[in-house]
Amino acid sequence: MSGYQEGIVVLLCINCVAAMGVSLLTGFTGIFTLGHAAYMALGAYTTAIMTVRYHVHWLPAIVAGGVVAVLVAWLIGIPTLRLTGDYYAIASIGLGEAIRLILENWQSFTRGARGFPGIGSYASRGVAVTFFTVLGILMFNLLSSRLGRELKASRDDRVAASLMGFNTPASRMKALLISAFYCGIAGALLGGYMNFIQPSMFDMMKSTELTAVVVFGGLGSMSGTLLGSAIVTLVMEVFRNISQYRMLIYGGLLVVIMVLRPEGLLGNREIWSFLSFLPGFGPKRRG
Repeated sequence: MSGYQEGIVVLLCINCVAAMGVSLLTGFTGIFTLGHAAYMALGAYTTAIMTVRYHVHWLPAIVAGGVVAVLVAWLIGIPTLRLTGDYYAIASIGLGEAIRLILENWQSFTRGARGFPGIGSYASRGVAVTFFTVLGILMFNLLSSRLGRELKASRDDRVAASLMGFNTPASRMKALLISAFYCGIAGALLGGYMNFIQPSMFDMMKSTELTAVVVFGGLGSMSGTLLGSAIVTLVMEVFRNISQYRMLIYGGLLVVIMVLRPEGLLGNREIWSFLSFLPGFGPKRRG
């Protein structure tokens, strides 16, 4: 595998990890967000500062990046998760931009708009694939657990879920924290792959891209999110040689899919539900 192909695999894994976090919050909890690039920035800067200035090993530094994103999400979630629908989306835009501006203007600590160079190349193909595999398994197990059912019930009807005994505010907070952790880990891996980060890499455009991928794959379908993330990443890389038209192709692809399949590629179904005709994927019969 060439270096270019390895780079595509690493980027694919990083984008899938971030998209899984956003999908949990938007697709499975019903909280529409447009500011999750800020959690990627927190993870990236935390890991970069710990590894470059304090010489911490990259593995605990990556985990610390996710933890810092969780702590900030908790502080932000206390006042904002009371908002619903479009109101939370607007608040997430403001919060995302606020974090980006703090990173850009805190020059003594983050080097500001000049960016943070000299990050080690710890995000190899093996590291990225391992993080993607472990976090993917944990995410699918989470969705089939009691918390996953609480999140889906809260998404479909919060009042009915509360009447059934679910603690919907607590479950929404847990979804936000887990979502921030995934994005923080993705940001930390992105810094280790690019060897350089700057606040403009985590602006509203990046947040919009993450949300667009989730809608593209299908709200309520984690495998659809992974499929959508893979398609968008490959499209962006395949057409890198014609970069002046790349965003045009990307936008056209989103428009075509939204016109032909407004519910997204897989809708709210997982990919294995389309493979029921294959042995082992069909409905189980009771003896």
